[in-house]
Amino acid sequence: MTIKEAQEMVDTWVKTYGVRYFSELTNMACLTEEVGELARVIARTYGDQSFKPGEKANLGEEMADVMWVLLCLANQTGIDLTEELKKSFDKKTKRDSERHHNNPKLTEHPTPSEDNKTLI
Repeated sequence: MTIKEAQEMVDTWVKTYGVRYFSELTNMACLTEEVGELARVIARTYGDQSFKPGEKANLGEEMADVMWVLLCLANQTGIDLTEELKKSFDKKTKRDSERHHNNPKLTEHPTPSEDNKTLI
């Protein structure tokens, strides 16, 4: 599905099952909560923490929860995330086209995630 389709699907779901969107402020708080839950899973999966009894490595689920709330915020504030993402790519390409290639920190040491790569 495209980002636009995802925004439309979330909008339909909210209007069908959720009655209405939470306020923007509530959704911002929800987004912060979901990012925290994602951070917890990453800390336990890739960091030094271990999972507590009953917790699971639901990384994809937590990422999807973050995306869901972000799509809600975009919908209720009239943001076309497809267009904004295109602008972001353009901005980053212009700004960083050589920056990362010339950064010795990126070429000298592999990132920790390179040891944990999985196929999608």
